[in-house]
Amino acid sequence: MTTPIVKVFRRYTISLAILGVGLMLAAGTVHYWQAWLLLAVVSLACVPHTVLIGQDPLLRESRLRSGPTAESRPIQKIIVTFLLATTVAAYLVPALDRRFGWSAVPLWLCLLGEGVILLALWWGYRVFRVNSFGAATVQVAENQRVIDSGPYATVRHPMYSGASIYTLGLSLALGSWWGLIPAALTVLGFAWRLADEEKFLARQLPGYADYCAKVRWRLFPGVY
Repeated sequence: MTTPIVKVFRRYTISLAILGVGLMLAAGTVHYWQAWLLLAVVSLACVPHTVLIGQDPLLRESRLRSGPTAESRPIQKIIVTFLLATTVAAYLVPALDRRFGWSAVPLWLCLLGEGVILLALWWGYRVFRVNSFGAATVQVAENQRVIDSGPYATVRHPMYSGASIYTLGLSLALGSWWGLIPAALTVLGFAWRLADEEKFLARQLPGYADYCAKVRWRLFPGVY
């Protein structure tokens, strides 16, 4: 019998395999050390994520349902479609940059980008540790409550903060300046998504408006 952790691990493995093939095909070569290093870093960093999600039935159910079709409201279907497109571009543009030599990022910045990715994945792990309601869709689950501890004591949407940091670090890790364009568009997409999400949660989740009054920043302290 397949355990929940194995199911989550299998999904991560398939996703990483697809990502790896996509990067190498776009780059036109397997001699793309930045991509191999990225895959290694993400694979290792996702082990604790896999165990955590596999052990939390509520979190597992909410995280495995994602994408435009999983959203219940039209505006979020549009936003998620936009985010899907910019996220794919954030991976493919650096790989195409590698193929055509549009730009060059110094070694130390590539390694810094990997460090930023590790930071983002660690931050995401902290989010999941305190919030079993961390769904991949905009919804309010039965018995859901406002989470105000851990990363949620600093910013109201730490999951999007982590995803934004990851996406910005991705371009440097893959050795491309041009990749920062779709990365920046992805961050703007997260801002668009959370703006609508906050209106929804203020109406549907008791105590959320009070939480917003207590925690000022949405994504990054001192910025937004």
